[in-house]
Amino acid sequence: MNIEICANSFESSKNAQEAGADRIELCTELSVGGLTPSHGLIEKVFAELSIPVHVLIRPRSGDFCYSEEELDIMIRDIIYCKKLGCSGIVSGVLSLENDINILATKKLIKASEGMEFTFHRAFDWCKNPIEEVNNLYKIGVHRILSSGQKSTAIEGIELLKQLKSISEGNIEIMPGSGINITNALAFKEAGFTSIHFSATEKKQVLTSTPEVSMHSDSFFEEGIIATSNKEIILEIKKLLA
Repeated sequence: MNIEICANSFESSKNAQEAGADRIELCTELSVGGLTPSHGLIEKVFAELSIPVHVLIRPRSGDFCYSEEELDIMIRDIIYCKKLGCSGIVSGVLSLENDINILATKKLIKASEGMEFTFHRAFDWCKNPIEEVNNLYKIGVHRILSSGQKSTAIEGIELLKQLKSISEGNIEIMPGSGINITNALAFKEAGFTSIHFSATEKKQVLTSTPEVSMHSDSFFEEGIIATSNKEIILEIKKLLA
């Protein structure tokens, strides 16, 4: 069984390689489901490690519906990853109704030509997962990362097994989310060929809690997108003139 580690840093990537993982999904910000890593992080991983790298292409948190400007950024990141020699891309786009945005996802797949393309856990928001498996196969997706539309893959294992059955080997179903030492074997016994997990260990690195928090809970709400408002900027600029 192949092991893909969701690596959120160089240290995580190095640990994955030294532990014998088969590949990594390189990303940042696990707290919001993962975001595109910096070019500097991608370069360092390629310069100093040899493990196959799949890069998460997700420009922001909030949802999986992207503007043309955001799609342009995503395609630029994909092209950069291709130049470095990445093995794969992990991405995908939904509509506001949480259907697969086929047209937008096809643009990402076209830019990823020559690399494997995994449709990420945006799939777990889809209303018709059975139907969407076939749709993703038709446009050239190699793999779907999913928790079976539950918070953890072990909770969603029955749907995952159903998805694997209907895929008939045409597209790989890779379980991910909440996989750990207590449940990993269940996925091998169910016939899955790869699993995705982070093996995260949290470490306290500060000796004391800062009096001023840099976290804002309001930015962690699903479906919330934070952008700078032009009118507010203009009003404040006028006030200060």
